[in-house]
Amino acid sequence: MLFIYYPKCSTCQKAKKWLDAQEISYTERHIVEENPTYEELKKWQARSGLPIKKFFNTSGMLYKEMQLKDKLPQMSEDEQLKLLATNGMLVKRPVIVDGDTVLTGFREKEWEEKLR
Repeated sequence: MLFIYYPKCSTCQKAKKWLDAQEISYTERHIVEENPTYEELKKWQARSGLPIKKFFNTSGMLYKEMQLKDKLPQMSEDEQLKLLATNGMLVKRPVIVDGDTVLTGFREKEWEEKLR
């Protein structure tokens, strides 16, 4: 299981504590130092069944600075994936990748259902 996170993110810290408390083993990956690639994002999005918008960190400063709320609707899915691959701070975190399971953000109830 891959746990992609940003160490200073409080949601990521909660998620990490939850994983540790459940004794779920994982490999950590710092989202800024090792940004998800276009290929990874494309694969994860397909596996997750989630709309591409769910992969964007819509509450992040960069998202707001770039005015993506207004720009994304005019972009193709491919263009959106390429944009996500440019900067880890655009990606909603944490991200869990475990086989065919891909989760974005930390919602304890959802994680409990999907990761147990």
